[in-house]
Amino acid sequence: MRVIETERLKLRGWKFGDLDDLYHYGKNPRIGPAAGWQPYANKAVALSVLHSLMSRGENWAIELRETERVIGSISLTTDLKRGEMNAKIIGYNIAEEQWGNGYATEATKAVVRYGFEVMDVSVIAISHYPFNMRSKRVIEKCGFTYEGTLRHAFRRFDGEVLDLVCYSILREEFYGQDRDDITDEERAKPHYERTPPPGQS
Repeated sequence: MRVIETERLKLRGWKFGDLDDLYHYGKNPRIGPAAGWQPYANKAVALSVLHSLMSRGENWAIELRETERVIGSISLTTDLKRGEMNAKIIGYNIAEEQWGNGYATEATKAVVRYGFEVMDVSVIAISHYPFNMRSKRVIEKCGFTYEGTLRHAFRRFDGEVLDLVCYSILREEFYGQDRDDITDEERAKPHYERTPPPGQS
């Protein structure tokens, strides 16, 4: 797993020192349910989640470079719906007080680029629940194509059965896009650095 830097963000591996930031946004009842998971009842739950995030190595902490505080997370995992197609799927969360600043879009574009340029995947998927209009806008800004809606596709922690609105972007579509979102300065500097081992800064 490597560090990904954007203009305002650093996407990096999780550290034990991130516990307070993770708990801060993870306990918010407007965050977890919109992504399918239960808000953290206490810091012990957040610590258990943090251990899992650190061990899996497929989920980045989203650090705001200006403050060096973690404001969310983003993952790039195997898309099980596509079998042997070398496909990945993105998921993300952003702390509520940071909504509206474009951080989810910035992080998602960077991870899409990483998936195609570094991991050499063939297709990247993403989805949202029908009520999550914020995610819908982020997904559209990032150039994904709407595929369809899987009805009754996910049973959430509270027992509610939800549809999934599904999108994807193909490798050839990514390279055919207008790349104006990448500045000359970004092209010139290295974006990807090896993440230090857990516990090291």
